[in-house]
Amino acid sequence: MNQPQSKQIQIRANDADLKGVYSNVAIVTHTQEEFVIDFMNVLGQNGVLSARVILSPGHMKRIIQALQGNTKLYEQKFGSITLTEEPKEDLGFQFSGNK
Repeated sequence: MNQPQSKQIQIRANDADLKGVYSNVAIVTHTQEEFVIDFMNVLGQNGVLSARVILSPGHMKRIIQALQGNTKLYEQKFGSITLTEEPKEDLGFQFSGNK
């Protein structure tokens, strides 16, 4: 029986990208065609957009499934994750870009 051969995909990344970025806030918005996740680092009344990721609906659903599976494995290994309380008020984010 023929087994499908697995492919190897070479991914390039520079050192800055491999460091990653910190985010303590994420906002998810969507249209019919795409989901947009804005990852931010907010401290007090100031913040910075760390990354914006734009995804197709199908890819978003696969990411959700991967996150759910990894969360389950994490909790099996390290114990239950306790959710922190959500902010009670609307944080009122406003974006400003470079001009």
